[in-house]
Amino acid sequence: MKAGDLPEFRPWYAAAIRLLQGGALYSDDTRTWDTLLASQAPLRDYFARIGLLLVVDEPEGLAYLRQLAEDELPDGYDGLPKLFRRARLGYDETLLCVLLREELRRFEEEDIDNDRCGIDAAQLFEQWQSIAPSRHDDVRARRDLSAALGKLEELGFVRKYSDEPEAWEIRRILKARLPVAELEALKAKLLSAAKTRGGAADAKE
Repeated sequence: MKAGDLPEFRPWYAAAIRLLQGGALYSDDTRTWDTLLASQAPLRDYFARIGLLLVVDEPEGLAYLRQLAEDELPDGYDGLPKLFRRARLGYDETLLCVLLREELRRFEEEDIDNDRCGIDAAQLFEQWQSIAPSRHDDVRARRDLSAALGKLEELGFVRKYSDEPEAWEIRRILKARLPVAELEALKAKLLSAAKTRGGAADAKE
């Protein structure tokens, strides 16, 4: 195909690319967000052809793509390769997701003055230590937290917005990926695992 044979350009192509890059599209990207809202029909049709569902949450100012489950796909579509695969998170990353998700829930319930849910790294470290008390070595604990934050930043769950003091924005896509219904059960499992790890560490000392 030659360049001159390309289909006529449509403004929603940029929104499609942003969504396919992973993560989420937010309303603070005003131009792309407005284009997405005005072009939901062609975008939904485009993504449906490759087994993806466009989720647009206007009250939250958030849009993202979800891979359709096999039982949601019509005949023939079940043979399509998976474009997105569920990220495999280790213990530290999962623990951090729970902490951040709870902070986001608290923010939504109590903070009516700010649009962005942010948390200082120092405050986050205190929470990290409180839920994982077996981490006696502060240097190692800070290194583990930094590594977990880096992983979640890659996934688009957090974004650093300040270096001095270090502070992070908790992105709303985390709310979609970790609903409240799953939060308490996951937290209970992590606390149980933390106690088991703590007991094993104490036995070695």
